[in-house]
Amino acid sequence: MLSRSFTRISRSVSQQKRFLSLHEYRSAALLSEYGVPIPRGFPATTAEGAFDAAKKLGTNELVIKAQALTGGRGKGHFDSGLQGGVKLISSAEEAKDLAGQMLNHKLITKQTGAAGKEVTAVYIVERRDADKEAYVAILMDRATQTPMIVASSQGGMDIEGVAEKDPDAIKTFPVPLDADLSLDKATEVASVLGFSKDAVPEAAKTIQALFKCFIERDCTQVEINPLSETPDHKVLAMDAKLGFDDNASFRQEEVYSWRDPTQEDPKEAEAAKYGLNFIKLDGNIANIVNGAGLAMATMDIIKLYGGEPANFLDCGGGATPETIEKAFDLILSDPKVNGIFVNIFGGIVRCDYVATGLIAATKNFQLDIPVVVRLQGTNMAEAKELINNSGLKLFAFEDLDPAAEKIVELCPPVKA
Repeated sequence: MLSRSFTRISRSVSQQKRFLSLHEYRSAALLSEYGVPIPRGFPATTAEGAFDAAKKLGTNELVIKAQALTGGRGKGHFDSGLQGGVKLISSAEEAKDLAGQMLNHKLITKQTGAAGKEVTAVYIVERRDADKEAYVAILMDRATQTPMIVASSQGGMDIEGVAEKDPDAIKTFPVPLDADLSLDKATEVASVLGFSKDAVPEAAKTIQALFKCFIERDCTQVEINPLSETPDHKVLAMDAKLGFDDNASFRQEEVYSWRDPTQEDPKEAEAAKYGLNFIKLDGNIANIVNGAGLAMATMDIIKLYGGEPANFLDCGGGATPETIEKAFDLILSDPKVNGIFVNIFGGIVRCDYVATGLIAATKNFQLDIPVVVRLQGTNMAEAKELINNSGLKLFAFEDLDPAAEKIVELCPPVKA
């Protein structure tokens, strides 16, 4: 039960809009502002800067971490030939050498695929021993619309793997959105981490600080893996991953000034400028849909009929003829796309606006690939009339199943 709960909570975050994520050193600095204990460390963007950072720490017990927005950095490899994005080091000279092999190179992990992620900075931190490693995360559970604290005594490893192999090792604690996290509740969470009784009080205060950051900074995710107990019973957040709600960017100008555009897909970044939520996939049937849930359902039904979606594209509630045309521009830049499926449920979005944009895009791009359109809702009749009178080869449907079946029939998957 706990495993399913954790999976559902994780999915509720991952399937939402692509929220802002920060590099580890940025997340650590922000958490430190809230009193979360972290190992001392400094970022660097040059090999010489890495040398200076290591010298400033004044110890030979060091770790260098490649800063790229991907999981599995330690097991990744670089296009420079270097193996591993997290290395134990013992001198400033070693920090400089490794930084030179990491910076401005691509780090390839299981999450990035072959394309990898460019490393724009390294993080030099003091090495601290741990007697115990635990996991703590605070997520927004969309199903209950409340924050959820997820905790496990099995930290420092893939938490999804823990959930699958040992679901009882993961505990969840809902917290009302309009309530502070009490010390009693924080202590209850800390008590499941496997820490010694001497470390539990500090762990509880750390969890309170994490929750305060989560609320005040409009986070969608605060993940600490591992949260460690040192041999002298101190508590340290050894690694941090934070995500933020784009809808609150106007309240979090400082946080959003830390965005690293080199870590983002250029097309996704371009789409965001027009209010489009775009994620490229590997299939051949492009989609233009309004609403994240409807987009997920659209991709599912394409696969149900044997097709492969080429993208996730949510044009949201503010779709205009201009944004629809921009959506076509984005999806047609993929040479594998050999068909387009437009699935709009008009509530806030007017179907006639979508039809106007669709007709303009079809003409402007001189489309020679099939376009299947399914429109329902506001001004649907006007939209149908516009499409029927356009003289263009557009396949219009009212129901989803026959529309999906048609686009898959017209656009079989491209063989590799």
